[in-house]
Amino acid sequence: MKFKLLPFLFPAIAISSCVDIPDFKDTPVISYNGLSQFTQIDTLDGGSTQRVEMVVLSIRFEDGDGDLGVNPRDLQGENPVSLRYAAVSDWGLPANYEVVTMTKLSNGTWSEVIFPNDSVNFFPELKTDSKPGPIKGTLDMYIRNPVLNSYVQAERRYKVRVIDRKFNISNQVTVPEGDFVKVPVPRE
Repeated sequence: MKFKLLPFLFPAIAISSCVDIPDFKDTPVISYNGLSQFTQIDTLDGGSTQRVEMVVLSIRFEDGDGDLGVNPRDLQGENPVSLRYAAVSDWGLPANYEVVTMTKLSNGTWSEVIFPNDSVNFFPELKTDSKPGPIKGTLDMYIRNPVLNSYVQAERRYKVRVIDRKFNISNQVTVPEGDFVKVPVPRE
């Protein structure tokens, strides 16, 4: 019996030793992946419609313990996780990702702001098996820009950070200067 088991055991050990487990930090690390946009029509209350310019900011992420994202049920109840995020020093937002919008002004400088709609953003849990372990992948963030007749086209870029469930804050990624979208904005 021992001799039949040994030929199976050695290849199994050899195969399992070939699997490399990534050695990522427990603090998320993100990098810029791309920026795109598309137009959609939203139906508003009362049946009217509004054109909206949607911007998709794509980032790559790595996280050593896989605790990125939030379960939607944790956003409800008496003590929602959004309150705990808002209390984190150096973060202060009731969200698990931060988008800073950079708009190019007519004088060539960039103004930076976190819009109210962009200060409450959440993405869902990216690893749902509750077992700590490294994850990596791509995350797309959607930024809504209404189109109004009084608006003018302007260049926009973005800065983004994420925070994990243990309140580790990632590095901040800025869309490179040559990569921007043109979206409708209020006149200066």
